[in-house]
Amino acid sequence: MVFDDRSAQDGRPAGPSVSQQSALAGAVGSLEEAVAGLAEDGPDGGERFDAALRRLGGLLGPAGEAESAAVGPRLAALLTDTPPFPRAHLAMMVGACVERGADPAACADRVLAGLREALTGALLLLDRWAESDEDALPDPDRDDPGRVHARIAGDGRADARHAHRAVAGWWTLDLWQRAAFALCTHAAVRRAARADGVTDVLTELIDRYRERSEQHDLKGLRYLAAALDDEPLLVLHRPSGTGYRLRMDGLTDNFQLHTLLAEALIGGGHLPGVRPDPEVVALSRTGWLDDRRFIATGAFNLVAPDGGWIWNEGMPEDIPVVDGVRTLVLDPQPYERSWAAGRFVEQVPGDLRLERVLAPEEAAARLAAAAPALPLEQAMR
Repeated sequence: MVFDDRSAQDGRPAGPSVSQQSALAGAVGSLEEAVAGLAEDGPDGGERFDAALRRLGGLLGPAGEAESAAVGPRLAALLTDTPPFPRAHLAMMVGACVERGADPAACADRVLAGLREALTGALLLLDRWAESDEDALPDPDRDDPGRVHARIAGDGRADARHAHRAVAGWWTLDLWQRAAFALCTHAAVRRAARADGVTDVLTELIDRYRERSEQHDLKGLRYLAAALDDEPLLVLHRPSGTGYRLRMDGLTDNFQLHTLLAEALIGGGHLPGVRPDPEVVALSRTGWLDDRRFIATGAFNLVAPDGGWIWNEGMPEDIPVVDGVRTLVLDPQPYERSWAAGRFVEQVPGDLRLERVLAPEEAAARLAAAAPALPLEQAMR
């Protein structure tokens, strides 16, 4: 983007100058050369790399969208050969470029691979720390990584490598999860990761980590990774004996799903009940809260075909797949529910579309195969 005097005169922000663009391109080129020379230049190579990374960081902050978009994939290509600690900072720069328009699909593979490595390392540190006589886990903001490395490393070279991997993962996990979050807000990245099995691996690692530690908050990333895109949903309404085929896009939580189900089926005139407030529906799709507060109210009890409850606090991926399609049964509410309207991941727009109403005989057959909802006491066990 070339500086344009007319944009300054009419009040629109001017783009970066040609010299600024050239400086950013030069900084990326210098970092590429520094990464290539790391294995050959010894200690001097590390100093050269650090200087190049600092220079790039200073120029990337004020860079415009076009410039950031252009350098994002080039930076992502360097992640594999960058040392572990600065690699996470470089991943954050990649995430910033994606937020400004860089192709997320071109940047995703190496960032998600780095997240996997950081999660694996963090879990390894938890294992090693459990074997020590230390109580409190290391604090990446206050503790010395060198001391922690010495504490968990054994005598052998392999043990030292594992300890380094553990410490690097623990200290950089927050940076990696933030970079990955920026990329996973894009449906193309989520679809590719799910198709390649990457999502399954990452969610398994995240779940294992969250069961053992709350040092890093990965809940948002976990919900985002589980978002369903272009996913069919079969809904059976037990009181009326009717059934519906819908399609989910970008849904990250069941509060959001519940609202959009009510809008599609009650608002669409298919089921009796009170249609959700338009503002509540908008916040479940694309709207932003902007310091506003709207209350959504429940319309159904969400039940799995085996009778287990599908809790609003969960995710659409909790809905089981039956005969190739996620299947949900709607029962009357056993008690009134309400919640703050919105999406758990506001950065991702969501939608739920009705595709067709099932023929009465098909709906009846599917409902006949569905178990009654468990009593509340059993459902909560």
